[in-house]
Amino acid sequence: MRKLRKLTALGLSAAMVATMVPSAVMAEETGKVYYLNFKPEQAEDWEKLAEAYTEETGVEVTVVTAASGTYESTLKSEMAKNEAPTLFQVNGPVGLASWQDYCYDLKDSELYANLKSDDFALTGENGEVYGIAYVIETYGLIYNKALLNEYIETEGAVISSIDEINNFETLKAVADDIQAKKDDLGIEGAFASAGMDASSDWRFKTHLANLPIYYEYEADGIGSTDAIKGTYLDNYKQIWDLYITDSTCSSTLLSSKTGEDATSEFALGEAVFYQNGTWAYNDIRDNEVADEDIGMMPIYIGVEGEENQGLCTGSENYWCVNSKASEADIQATLDFLNWVTTSETGMSSLANDMGFVTPFTSFTDEYTPDNPLIQAANEDIAAGHTAVAWCFTTMPSEEWKNGVGSALLEYAQGTGEWDSVVSAFVDGWATEYAAANGEG
Repeated sequence: MRKLRKLTALGLSAAMVATMVPSAVMAEETGKVYYLNFKPEQAEDWEKLAEAYTEETGVEVTVVTAASGTYESTLKSEMAKNEAPTLFQVNGPVGLASWQDYCYDLKDSELYANLKSDDFALTGENGEVYGIAYVIETYGLIYNKALLNEYIETEGAVISSIDEINNFETLKAVADDIQAKKDDLGIEGAFASAGMDASSDWRFKTHLANLPIYYEYEADGIGSTDAIKGTYLDNYKQIWDLYITDSTCSSTLLSSKTGEDATSEFALGEAVFYQNGTWAYNDIRDNEVADEDIGMMPIYIGVEGEENQGLCTGSENYWCVNSKASEADIQATLDFLNWVTTSETGMSSLANDMGFVTPFTSFTDEYTPDNPLIQAANEDIAAGHTAVAWCFTTMPSEEWKNGVGSALLEYAQGTGEWDSVVSAFVDGWATEYAAANGEG
C-alpha cells in the first residue's frame, strides 16, 4: 500500500531555546529576541536556527509559532503581554495599518541596507521602513508532467504538448477530457480536491480570488480600492466551476476536505493538477511524483491576452521589529536578523532547510533552493511572462475572506447561488473596508 510521508503538523509550538548567558545582568545588557513566527511548516527550522544563534552568541532567542490561520489573533494576544514579541510579521499594507504604531523604523538597519529593492519593503509617508519581506514566493497550478504526458498519448487527446496549455479554454478542454478518462489513467480526478476546511480554504478565498482582483486593478490602473467592482467575477466563477467539477471528489464533500487531503492526492499521483505554491514542495517530495515530473503553470481564468500571463509572485511575509521593546531587545533583534541573512548558518537554513527565495543581496546563486517549483518559477520569468502581483494583500479584512469562502462553499454544495459569492465579494469589500478605516 502506498503511504504518504507524514506532513508537517500545524499547531502552536514554542521553543524556549537554551541560552549560554551566564547571568541575568548580562542578559539584560545584551537584550533578547522573541520571534512570533507566521509559518507553521518552518517552525522546527526556526527553532534550530535560534538554538544555533544562542550557541554562537549567548543571546537568548525564543521562537513561538502560531497555528495555521490564527496569526493575527495570536499576535494581538502576545503583544498584550509583558514579554511581547520583539520580532513579528504583517502580511502587507492592510496588516501594516493595524500594527504600524508597533513597527520600528528599519531604514538605518543592516537588514534594509542588504535588501535588493525597495519593492520588498513596506514604507511610510516620510520614508520610514516599517517592514521588510524575507521570502518571495510563487503559486499557480502545480501539475504532474508524467500524468499529463500519459494523457497526451490517449486517443483523442486535445493537446499534443503541455506547452499548448496557455489559456483557460485549453485548460478546461484538457481537464474535462482527463476527468472523462480518469479510470483509464488510473487517477481519481483532474484536480486535487478544493477543500474548504480551514487548512485549505485560503487557497481559494485568498489566492484564487487574487486573480479577478489583479485583473481589475490592471484594467483600472490602481493598486488598491475602497470598493471592488467585481469586473472579472465571471472568470472567477468559471475556474472555480472547473476545480469543483473535474475533481477527485464530489463538490458536496468539500466542507470536510483538508489541505493535507489535496496534498496527498497530488503527491500520490491521484490528481494531475493542484493549486498551491513553491512552499508545497516539502510536502510533495519523496512520494509518488518524481522531482523531474513536478511542474507549475499559471492559473488561467479566461482573460484576454492571458497567453502571456505568468505565475503569481510576491510576498505576504514582512518582518517587523517591535518599537515598544527595550532598546537592548531591539538591538538584539536587529543583530539576529542580520546574522540570519548574512551568516553561512542563517543563509543555508533559509535557502536549504526552509526552501526560501529571499530578496537580500547576500544570497548568491549557491543559495538557490533545490526545489523544482522554484525552478519552474524562474523559467516562467525567463520566458518573459508577466507575473501576477499579490493583490490579495489589499483585501480589506479576514472577515471579508471568510465571507467569500462561505459563499464559495455554499455554491459548490448546491445550497447557495453564485449571486451570494458576488455579494460577499463586492458588497462585503465595501463594508469591511469602511469598518477597517473607521468609515460609515
